[in-house]
Amino acid sequence: MEDKVNLAEKLDQLEERFSPGIVGYLNDYKLAVVKARGEFVWHQHDETDDFFLVIAGRLTIQLRDRSVELGPGELFVVPRGVEHCPKADEEAHVLLIEPRGTPNTGDAGGELTAEERRL
Repeated sequence: MEDKVNLAEKLDQLEERFSPGIVGYLNDYKLAVVKARGEFVWHQHDETDDFFLVIAGRLTIQLRDRSVELGPGELFVVPRGVEHCPKADEEAHVLLIEPRGTPNTGDAGGELTAEERRL
């Protein structure tokens, strides 16, 4: 990254819910922002943990045995292989960190699988 990144400006470029946009790279990891609203899909990532940092709004990470509620400035890491389903009753803005090439829908696939794109 040669310049600073304004996350609010990058989030303004997103139109679709649960369709992340890459804002930079850290070694072999992509830094992405996403607008979450509604319920995503139940999925897991067998090869990597899943990092969520809420920038604005509230996000619930549903796990099979509990739910984790996150507000602005709070983060949660879903361990690799753990099935989860993010949801937001109202729009939430979230920073994701994951290895390049990791599909947003993990093992579930389907219509919400987003192409990796740089904002």
